[in-house]
Amino acid sequence: MESNRDILEGYRRGEISLEEALKRIRMMDYCAVGEVAKLDICRMNRISIPEAILAEGKDKTDLLAISLAHLEETGSVIVTRVSSEQLVVLQSAKLPPKSIFEHNPRARTVVIRTAERPPREGTVAILAAGTADIPVAEEARVVAEEMGCHVLAEYDVGVAGIHRLFPSLERMTDADAFVVAAGREGTLPAVVAGLVDAPVIGLPVSTGYGIGGGGKAALYSMLQSCSVLTVVNVDAGFVAGAYAAKIARQKVHRDKQF
Repeated sequence: MESNRDILEGYRRGEISLEEALKRIRMMDYCAVGEVAKLDICRMNRISIPEAILAEGKDKTDLLAISLAHLEETGSVIVTRVSSEQLVVLQSAKLPPKSIFEHNPRARTVVIRTAERPPREGTVAILAAGTADIPVAEEARVVAEEMGCHVLAEYDVGVAGIHRLFPSLERMTDADAFVVAAGREGTLPAVVAGLVDAPVIGLPVSTGYGIGGGGKAALYSMLQSCSVLTVVNVDAGFVAGAYAAKIARQKVHRDKQF
């Protein structure tokens, strides 16, 4: 896909006029899909985070049209919170030749790609306190990998048996950013943030029950942490994975300058 840089370079070389350059830039602002959606196809170039399509609540036909339009414009598409019915429609779609279709059943994500992933740069470590927290952690993993990061993942290392955590942290020593998913009382991110040098993103998960169920206790615990960490919304695996990947890739780029 032609980027703003390509357009400006073409103008600098005298290959296109100023008016044509402005026209092309304006046309790249978004891609309309009928009257249903306006895709932000330049988001990756603008902020280094791709637009993802949230399948939840979307009509199957609309979801397919949006996904194929995004794929055509950018060479890849990430679809999150995919239901079993929506998955059937996406799997039956007529895709361009040599397309790669990846379904992660635990994360409930679909990635379709015709273009190469970005070069692998930076490392994101992902921890999940319990096995019930894995689906949200896996969503973060899919996003970080699609943004071009190496991902190290260790699951079921919660504080109820904290001795399980330390071998995992040893193999994650060089990670540039951590995503730590936890439900119930949500203690694990604060513990990890007190042990590692890299930034930690707390990812509260809507596991658990009772008065603090639905992720509320986990969210409040992370927000009240005396360790320094960033906290995203309940079950926001995409946000956590994208934020961690952005940190990791920027760190690598800064390190290359010195």
